[in-house]
Amino acid sequence: MKKVILILTIYLISTISAFAEFSFTFEWGDIKKCTTGNPNRVSNPIFNLTDVPEGTKELRFKMKDKDVPGYNHGGGKIKNYTGETTIKPGAFKYKSPCPPSGSHTYEWTITAIGEKKKKLGKAKATREYPE
Repeated sequence: MKKVILILTIYLISTISAFAEFSFTFEWGDIKKCTTGNPNRVSNPIFNLTDVPEGTKELRFKMKDKDVPGYNHGGGKIKNYTGETTIKPGAFKYKSPCPPSGSHTYEWTITAIGEKKKKLGKAKATREYPE
């Protein structure tokens, strides 16, 4: 019984650490400046990925305005992910950041999906707009 508990503990620790390593940074890129509260439909930011979980077949992107969390900015998917570490603009379109006054904090979430739609990991990153 102790051996089973030890094996399960090692498995859980390795699984948790795999999720913790997946991360990314992003740059807004060359999007039209928007501070009217009426977002534009634009190409995705530049994403630089680190330690994407092994076996990832698809990446799902979602952006949220932390100051107005009910507004759906959308996101996108990259199906047939093949290990790229940089996702360049043009992979998908979404509603740009566009705070009506001042700046807001925006959070991107990327979910790594494997075989049979299994969630392999999730990473989040935030940035102000305008900076």
